[in-house]
Amino acid sequence: MTGRPEILFPLFGDLTGLDGIGPKGAQQLANADIEKPRDLLLTLPHSGIDRSRRRSIREGTPGDICTVEVEIGQHHRPSGRGRPYRVQVQDAETAFQLVFFHARGDYLARQLPTGSRRVVSGKLEFFDGIGQMVHPDHMVSLEEAAEIPPYEPVYPLTGSMTQRRMFKATADLLDRLPELPEWIDGALRAREGWPDWRKALRQAHRPLSAAELAPSAVARQRLAYDELLAHQLTLALARARQRRGKGRQTEGDGTLRDKVLEILEFSPTGAQERAIAEIGADMAGPQRMNRLLQGDVGAGKTLVALFALLIAVEAGGQGVLMAPTEILARQHLEGLRPLAAAAGVRLEILTGRDKGGDRRAKLAALRAGEIGILVGTHAVFQPDVAFADLRLAIVDEQHRFGVAQRMELGAKGDRADVLVMTATPIPRSLALAQYGDMDVSVLDEKPPGRKPITTSVVSAGRIDEVVAHLRKAVAEGRQAYWVCPLVGESEVSELTAAEDRFKTLRAALGEGVVGLVHGQLPPADKDAAMADFVGGKTSVLVATTVIEVGVNVPNATIMVIERAESFGLAQLHQLRGRVGRGSAQSTCLLMYAPPLTEGGRRRLEVLRETEDGFRIAEEDLAMRGAGDVIGTAQSGLPRFRIADLERQSALMALAQSDARKLLLDDPDLTGDRGQAARVLLWLMEQDRAIRLISVG
Repeated sequence: MTGRPEILFPLFGDLTGLDGIGPKGAQQLANADIEKPRDLLLTLPHSGIDRSRRRSIREGTPGDICTVEVEIGQHHRPSGRGRPYRVQVQDAETAFQLVFFHARGDYLARQLPTGSRRVVSGKLEFFDGIGQMVHPDHMVSLEEAAEIPPYEPVYPLTGSMTQRRMFKATADLLDRLPELPEWIDGALRAREGWPDWRKALRQAHRPLSAAELAPSAVARQRLAYDELLAHQLTLALARARQRRGKGRQTEGDGTLRDKVLEILEFSPTGAQERAIAEIGADMAGPQRMNRLLQGDVGAGKTLVALFALLIAVEAGGQGVLMAPTEILARQHLEGLRPLAAAAGVRLEILTGRDKGGDRRAKLAALRAGEIGILVGTHAVFQPDVAFADLRLAIVDEQHRFGVAQRMELGAKGDRADVLVMTATPIPRSLALAQYGDMDVSVLDEKPPGRKPITTSVVSAGRIDEVVAHLRKAVAEGRQAYWVCPLVGESEVSELTAAEDRFKTLRAALGEGVVGLVHGQLPPADKDAAMADFVGGKTSVLVATTVIEVGVNVPNATIMVIERAESFGLAQLHQLRGRVGRGSAQSTCLLMYAPPLTEGGRRRLEVLRETEDGFRIAEEDLAMRGAGDVIGTAQSGLPRFRIADLERQSALMALAQSDARKLLLDDPDLTGDRGQAARVLLWLMEQDRAIRLISVG
């Protein structure tokens, strides 16, 4: 099957063929990302209105939507400018008025002739004790009354597209649905009680009650599962394809790792040992490793990375560790240097700063296999960087590197294994959405010797007390971070905020005590400011969020976050993780500007209650939604039209195991269910998957 299956053609045609949609309507829908019938099908109503028929408005209360049969009485034209047009009507028990502003009298006279009977539906209000319906939503003859659904779906709308036209267009589309083969496993469908595809769409677009609009309603679950299954099939195909590309078996004898274990002050945690074993098994296997190492702030990912790199060196090969910024790369270098030295392995760093003879010498040593472990930034991608035998590529803080770069790095070696690390705990459903093509190891224990961080919340009005507290701490030889807020949209104001705070603290604490680092500084100045702080020359570092990831200063024990309520939960957790890295007791002060919003208050509370990054990530997901949690722009997170990752997270795990099993049983998708799955991939526009099947 090289092109889109013919059975799907009607769903990929023109919207203007649908009832109620002309060229102008099609343009309005296109503005809302609805360009073809298939998009309209996957745009479900978000709420509904009860329009079941009542005898009289007396059965309703003010604010209710009432649907009643009435006899049309007198018309009262407006008595002056800006006055409404009123029509007297009588239902089975009482009289009330239909009220219109800026109305065309001739139109209303034609629509509502005195003495005729009509069914009207709208919001009931009372004015001076008289019942009113202002601009009813429906006014139809008794013959047309059947067109008003007892429960009317409400669609997300744009421009001047009306609910009525959406209802007509979707009704037309639901009548024309093709009969598609079933791609969901029969036993799973029976167990969950899911309807077939056509029935699910009809139920979801024509709900009979609010319960049928919930993400937990069976029709919605089924349709969400279709989306998630298509997405996970794409990832599973990518994974299978990568695994078909044979890996190399890289097995170490443990000699270098033993040398490192001898000099460690404490033994690895159970989680670290488990992750090292999983990585070792992957590297020793015949297929290329593609694993994600997820660890909370300070869970000890660096040690796991080193052990993985040492396996590559023990096997006679080389390893590379890539970080997104020079600061982070240098930190990895500092952290790994003494351990690599103990193992007797040559460790070097390569960044954009290496120039001339120095760079040439490093590249020659790398090509000759003299450098066992290379730490670097994007500079590692340059074409003239060649390894003697690259066995393992580790990428730190994956969300800053795309999938393509991951592949490019792996291509530097002959079938090199790839390990991706992130310090951002990601809820399971999101990890599966973003990294479903990878196997995952989780570090969920803190290394021994880490003391809990005391977190307190203070109002910005008490800033003088905070500065006094800081002065005392600095006098005792301690170091502190002071993080300034992101002020609005403009970089300039953010900069001003940091510079102003720097000046006030310098005035309060003295010259030479306070440093400043922000995103607008030239890299050399930024590194110098960091180096002064790391080396203890300055005691307080005023910073914007550039210090969020990975800065390691064990002597820093105080973290002040100004306007903490303006940060996201995950970001606050990352910032707090910059302290508590040494043996001394650390504190984190969350300063807020009252009054707090409900969300702001909740975020600060969660942070005060727990240091568990995974729990914080789940809370963050529940509060903000999936796109925001990992920043949609660079997340590579798919946009689902129906699936709701917060409320249907269990479906994602189900879809992953189902997709992997389907490919295990039917790798080329040629069986009955495999062929149906191909239709699903076309329906969900999973072009990447379709390419993988056709080239596979």
